Amino acid sequence: MNRYLDIAPEVREALAAGRPVVALESTIISHGMPYPQNVETALRVEETIREGGAVPATIAIIGGRLKAGLSKSEIEHLGKKGRAVAKASRRDLPVLVAKGEDGATTVTTTMIIAAMAGIRVFATGGIGGVHRGAETSMDISADLEELAHTPVMVICAGAKSILDLGLTLEYLETKGVPVIGYGTEELPAFYTRSSGFKVDYRLDSPEELAAAFRAKLEMGLEGGMLVTNPIPEEYSMDPERIGAAIQEALAEADAKGIHGKETTPFLLARIKDITGGDSLAANIQLVLNNARLAAATAKCLAEN
Repeated sequence: MNRYLDIAPEVREALAAGRPVVALESTIISHGMPYPQNVETALRVEETIREGGAVPATIAIIGGRLKAGLSKSEIEHLGKKGRAVAKASRRDLPVLVAKGEDGATTVTTTMIIAAMAGIRVFATGGIGGVHRGAETSMDISADLEELAHTPVMVICAGAKSILDLGLTLEYLETKGVPVIGYGTEELPAFYTRSSGFKVDYRLDSPEELAAAFRAKLEMGLEGGMLVTNPIPEEYSMDPERIGAAIQEALAEADAKGIHGKETTPFLLARIKDITGGDSLAANIQLVLNNARLAAATAKCLAEN
């Protein structure tokens, strides 16, 4: 057992008994949404996992401890502290732990801590990827490298639509990461159901997802699997409207010199403002949709 890792009692008992567990990230709490919607959404997502027959394990760093499973008070703590909490990627873990500080986990660090705890399925909103203009900025999310190395299935609504989705898919192909479309042959684009880019494979049931990931694990193949689950039709945003909002937000970020780990939180906040809050409502619904699929898939994976 990793001496820096604390597994919540409910999560520990479920893992020991072979029951399904789903990991959840905490950056969405501290950096993805304003308070109190962030806390309300986090608790609602946990409840959705429970309704689906699995145990939720929200992951974070609290007081220098790696946490697999948070209490309501710890979720409230992260939500109120907001962006004052460090956004923790792989490079940040040693210093945050050594200094006894808090950290909100990205897709990357949620995968790392989930794997340490023995959790195989992780539900999130959207992954990071290759940023627009990366040919000059070299701004590529660490999420892609983690997917190449860490054995966790990540269920998301595609890569965030603020990214260069074509280059993100090319990068994942180079790294040998299977990109699965759940019920679709096209990559979802976070706020919208399709980006126009093809995924590697279409699978249509949690049973198929679990079988594919089980085969990957049993063959000893390195890395994870990316499952892209389109936002429900009734919550999908108009592509032209969200595209215009993204372009406006990108121009503002460039004018203000915002880069690195601050880029995505800034863009998501500005897109929310530009769309009058509609993008936040869509974000919440796609996360809940991913949680439902993750719970069903974790149950199938636990059955064998």
